[in-house]
Amino acid sequence: MSPRRSPDDLGNGWTDRRLLLALEEVVERELNRHLSVTKDWMPHHYVPWGEARNFPEFFVDGEPWAPEQSKVTEVGRTALVVNLLTEDNLPSYHHEIAALFGRDGAWGTWVHRWTAEEARHGIVMRDYLLASRAVDPDALERFRMEHMSAGFESDNRHSMLHSVAYVAFQELATRVSHRNTGHQSGDPVCDRMLARIATDENLHMVFYRNLLRAALDLAPDLALRAIRDVVVDFRMPGHGIPNFGRAAAQMAIGEVYNLRIHHDDVLSPVLRYLKVLDRDGLGPEGLKAQEELGYFMGELDGKASEFDEKLAARKARLAARAAAED
Repeated sequence: MSPRRSPDDLGNGWTDRRLLLALEEVVERELNRHLSVTKDWMPHHYVPWGEARNFPEFFVDGEPWAPEQSKVTEVGRTALVVNLLTEDNLPSYHHEIAALFGRDGAWGTWVHRWTAEEARHGIVMRDYLLASRAVDPDALERFRMEHMSAGFESDNRHSMLHSVAYVAFQELATRVSHRNTGHQSGDPVCDRMLARIATDENLHMVFYRNLLRAALDLAPDLALRAIRDVVVDFRMPGHGIPNFGRAAAQMAIGEVYNLRIHHDDVLSPVLRYLKVLDRDGLGPEGLKAQEELGYFMGELDGKASEFDEKLAARKARLAARAAAED
């Protein structure tokens, strides 16, 4: 695999600065399209305030949290904590993209608008979790402090093009994770809330996907190399969450997010829409990146099939055990 280059040496005369300027018109067009289709919504409309009650410490009538108070499934609780802690790091995400994309012109307007929309997600999720007593609030706050205190640095901060490629996939991955968490939560109120968040995430994905398409048309070899690097090394922004590995395993088994979902519902749709593996007119580096990407996707599909078989076997064992107990 070709080594990554610095933002000042992208090849073919391109620099991050030149790409930012060249894509400004596309950003403005996509921003206007986004604002014409997005709908404002009120986080407090999605929270079951009638279920809320005081916690102890400062209230004499406060009631401590207990697991049996939660209406949410075990995998739902795990995924909700991961999803919320991921949203919590919004200040770091804003810092990263503002430093990379700038705060002026259409780029800056988009950065601030995106941040304002994303802020709703953390607000509504935390209010829901506290009002419904879905998770341990003390543990949640300790996790938040640990996660945010560690900060966040993007794996792709070295390159604007890599960053655009990353968020095109990451926004879809976040949408899928939220939507599946809602499906697996066991609580219709939670499902409705996460469906609303997922709608935002999908619109954000469309913005970045269309921007990435423009970059592919403008600098196909560079964009294909960035896509290859991002896809091969992809990891979610919440990977630094305490006990993330264990939580990710629970979410995989619970069919919130796993290799099959990652391959079929995140990577493949974006690659297919952009016709990444079918593009012609590429130079040697673009062709190499295209070939390596195709090989990686084939390998990932094989690993996903292995996971599918293990998950099916696990379900069969649990079903047999349940039948025996009856």
